[in-house]
Amino acid sequence: MTLLSIDELKTLIEQPQNHCISLYMPMQKAGPEIRQNPIRFKNLIREAEERLDAIGISQTEAENLLQPARELDTSDFWEHQDHSLAIFISPKVFRYYRLPIELQELVVVSDRFHLKPLLHLINNDGKFYVLALSQKDAKFFEGTRAGLNEVEVENMPRSIDEALQYDETAKEGQFRIATSKGSNTNPFTRSQPGAFHGQGSPDRDQHQEVILQYFYAVDAALHEKLQEQTAPLILAGVEYLHPIYREANSYPYLHEEGITKRPELFQPEELHTEAWQIVEPLFHKPEKDAIELFQQLAGEGTGKASSDLKEIIPAAYYQRVDSLFVPLGKQIWGEFDPDNMAVDLHPEPEPDDADMLDFAAIHTILNGGNVYTVEPEQMPNDAPAAAIFRY
Repeated sequence: MTLLSIDELKTLIEQPQNHCISLYMPMQKAGPEIRQNPIRFKNLIREAEERLDAIGISQTEAENLLQPARELDTSDFWEHQDHSLAIFISPKVFRYYRLPIELQELVVVSDRFHLKPLLHLINNDGKFYVLALSQKDAKFFEGTRAGLNEVEVENMPRSIDEALQYDETAKEGQFRIATSKGSNTNPFTRSQPGAFHGQGSPDRDQHQEVILQYFYAVDAALHEKLQEQTAPLILAGVEYLHPIYREANSYPYLHEEGITKRPELFQPEELHTEAWQIVEPLFHKPEKDAIELFQQLAGEGTGKASSDLKEIIPAAYYQRVDSLFVPLGKQIWGEFDPDNMAVDLHPEPEPDDADMLDFAAIHTILNGGNVYTVEPEQMPNDAPAAAIFRY
């Protein structure tokens, strides 16, 4: 199974061909209901066969096309599921994804994959990092909405003791070891970590200097790892370590809010929950800013914003849409004729129809625009779609 990412999504978008089958299925993860998963899966496959028959595909060709999906139907496959399953099939493509959000059941057969249900996951599943620090341990994680994965960072010391062992190689330039203001010596050469006594005492100040140098070494390793990245970094550790690490930090996206608890007390799931509460609002901010801009432009009557789907669809096709809002869990079926700029909408899907909301979303992405999938009640002006135009 391939992991879902924005790059993977673009790969699916950029491979239009005939007979693209998109299957979405919410999963039961516990209890006796899990026995329904294989049954519902077979029903989806049968519905896909009916859709292929409706557009003139022979039974043999349809069976061959759907055979890779049928081969998934094993007990081992059903034992390892998440909240939803998405499958994409065409003559040259077969992909499936276990998804951490619940999606409605849906079968679409068209000349492109139906990808709109995935956009909400991509838009609001942004990558972030967690650095969990203590004097005896340092761990680095990559995270998304779905969870945290620990990542090994080359040359990153895992403790003060390990940083002390690296001191000689640090002198040779492997780490960026700095000295505090007013000091011209490396504290690693004159101090050992240990107990200290009294606030402001020489022992305490010297020990904090050792911690600072340890954090410089951690930051130097992360600098190599993160130099091309822009995802937020969340620091987790006891409170007094936060300002010391921030002095050493060179990553510009270290978030001002951190987790002030002992990381060793966390299970990864708990650490993820704490971090996600901090970063989730960051991923929604572009959406909120875009909605405010849409409301402003719509009120000014400049023609740079519209909630008319018959205007939005050709605009998306011809690269005019900068930002598009579409509702979650809704489809509007129809066809678009680019030669005549004509949009024909149907109350029920007909053979060769496409979801026009999906069509607009995919072309907006292909043309470098932004797509925001929102709950229907959060749509600007309660419209079926809303767009900000480039011109």
